[in-house]
Amino acid sequence: MADDLGYGDLGCYGQTKIKTPHLDQLAVDGIRFTSAYAGAPVCAPARCVLLTGRHTGHGRVRGNLPSDRPRNPLAVALQPDDLTLAQVLKPAGYTSAAIGKWGLGNPGPEASGLPLRQGFDYFFGYVNQTHAHNSYPSFLWRNEEKVPLPNIVPDEGPLGTGVSSNMAVHSQDLFIAEALKFIRAERARPFFLYFALTLPHANDESEPLGLEIPSLGEYADRDWPEAAKRYAAMVTRIDTDVGRILALLDELHLADDTIVVFTSDNGPHHEGGNDPAFFTSAGPFRGLKRDLYEGGIREPMIVRWPGHAPAGRTDDTPWYFADVLPTFADLAGQPTPPSDGVSVRPLWEGRPQAALADRPLYWEFYEGGFHQAARRGPWKIVQPKAGAPFELYDLRTDPGETHNLAAAQPAVLASLEADLRASHADSPAWPVHPPK
Repeated sequence: MADDLGYGDLGCYGQTKIKTPHLDQLAVDGIRFTSAYAGAPVCAPARCVLLTGRHTGHGRVRGNLPSDRPRNPLAVALQPDDLTLAQVLKPAGYTSAAIGKWGLGNPGPEASGLPLRQGFDYFFGYVNQTHAHNSYPSFLWRNEEKVPLPNIVPDEGPLGTGVSSNMAVHSQDLFIAEALKFIRAERARPFFLYFALTLPHANDESEPLGLEIPSLGEYADRDWPEAAKRYAAMVTRIDTDVGRILALLDELHLADDTIVVFTSDNGPHHEGGNDPAFFTSAGPFRGLKRDLYEGGIREPMIVRWPGHAPAGRTDDTPWYFADVLPTFADLAGQPTPPSDGVSVRPLWEGRPQAALADRPLYWEFYEGGFHQAARRGPWKIVQPKAGAPFELYDLRTDPGETHNLAAAQPAVLASLEADLRASHADSPAWPVHPPK
């Protein structure tokens, strides 16, 4: 799972400037879903939806804890009664690893949310999502122990990273090494690898060039803005490391027995000097990260399952992160715990799943005030910001959400407003109207 990668950032989703050959081949070998959605338009709640199957109207972690909200451990950490995908897979004999960015619990009062306390057998990476904004950190975590790194010299590196070039250790170099090591170690038994990259997230949202990457590679000589070259290099680095994982599966003769799923946690960003319009990163859609329009939540989603998922297929059936846990439970032969999703195994096997056409997909978002969105069939309701009127779009004819049909379709609007009310459950950690 990439971090802030847009729907349009991959060649197989229409990108023409950035090279992503391994992911493009993954789409050729599997199913490319074109109406798959993240669980939220920012990282922490999206990851919570993915790992618990609870959408943001019911989940524990519903936002990135904006600065105007009092710090409450319940708001930013999974609790002992939360059930994760790793816990669901454990009775089936799976060894589970989380490598990369976690963001669902910290040491101290929030320790219950740490990966090893949520069913994972191994963790390496960033526990805290803010810490993950630095690709050259002075430490990472292995399980629940700090691993010191030599990124401590306050010098200007070759790309303005603020670290010395002769000492710099980029976190992605460590993550891919750990991922490959885990696969090799677990090759003889069932394993689940949750590989949560931090690319192409900006490392300092206010820094004009806050996109940290060791090399610009083939983009170094392009006549592009510096930030664009960095962003492209970050996306291609994702592709390169996906290629390394796929090559290892081939080497170990595991490819035919391994399901590979690729996606992103939310839409593209405009931070660290990045201009998402330069690459049309949101594809044909309106909105970016932090938006409940399609550009903020519709994601690339590729599933390769040799012998089951028809190669080269494109599927426009809407589904989202809440469906991942029920699907994996189904695949592992485990009971599906209560969740807001359903198993989409039939879709992954290339079979129609008519029931998905008439169920609501739901999102709520707290940064800048509470607002909501839902999709049922082709219809999408959006409250773009707190207190704003609801907007209604027909995604069949208007995927870019440019023609608001709220006034012209009052019955459809009323039905989707009912979906919004039914999908939200109050949480003391995430009040709709936070105290002043």
